[in-house]
Amino acid sequence: MDLALLRTFVTVHRAGSFTRAAALLGLSQPAVTSQIRTLERQLGRPLFLRQARGVTPTTIGDELAHKAAPHLDALVEIAEGAPDDGSSLRTLHLVGPPEFTAERALPALTRLTGEDGKGFALRASFGTAEEGLEGLAAGHHDLAISTARPRGPLLTATPLCDEEHVLVAAPQWAERISPGTLRLKGPVLLENLPVVEVHESLPFVSRYWASVFDSRPAASGTVVVPDLRAVLSCAIAGAGLAVLPRYLSASALDRGEITTLYEPAVPPLRTYFLTARTGSLAMPHIARAHEWLLRAANDWS
Repeated sequence: MDLALLRTFVTVHRAGSFTRAAALLGLSQPAVTSQIRTLERQLGRPLFLRQARGVTPTTIGDELAHKAAPHLDALVEIAEGAPDDGSSLRTLHLVGPPEFTAERALPALTRLTGEDGKGFALRASFGTAEEGLEGLAAGHHDLAISTARPRGPLLTATPLCDEEHVLVAAPQWAERISPGTLRLKGPVLLENLPVVEVHESLPFVSRYWASVFDSRPAASGTVVVPDLRAVLSCAIAGAGLAVLPRYLSASALDRGEITTLYEPAVPPLRTYFLTARTGSLAMPHIARAHEWLLRAANDWS
């Protein structure tokens, strides 16, 4: 059986679409369709059910993928691990949210860009969870950090770390609020205080209020800026209250530039996932970056 046909088949099985598989393989969609039809003729059985949106594997298709995929991934690992002349570095393409990627992921990964024989060049992009996963699925990135867990066999996600959220403001605002009053009248107080957020929908404040006070905020943003680092700067300047990741606000809290308005018994958490295309961890530079980030996350608090 032709290995090229099996490779195309496994890619389609994971992608759930001829179009997406063609993009990942660098082929035209008609070429992918032709290869799948050839394989189906050789086997004498249909491998996929064509639908309006993508394809669904048949029982035979699932069985073949289960048998073939591990061996194809092993062949890729052998091929990618073969020594070269050292004239060029592999490039790792990473995508993630701007603040977390800049403050956490990039400082960890830059230690792997040296010339130790195992290093790689690094290219980073910023985007939302949806944008990152779509770009990863389309082959534009090698690894994606996101707060969304992908579905389907094309992408494989591993929990990376949990991010604690804290309700903060400059000291002058904190002096006006007591913790007991905040628990009893949180939504009312929020309506009367300026809010700094990343979007008009108040995603961070809404999530915090739902988790801690079991209510929804009725306020609107006084300052809206699409970057949590800018939210922090505005909060330090006294623009209003904000909900921020603790890692991002820790230094400002230590310096007294902002203070926590409330410390719930169970703080709101958000989980980050480290995601790769299924099978791509057979490539040494992707596998090394993946392992390194998971290891670095053990020290993130």
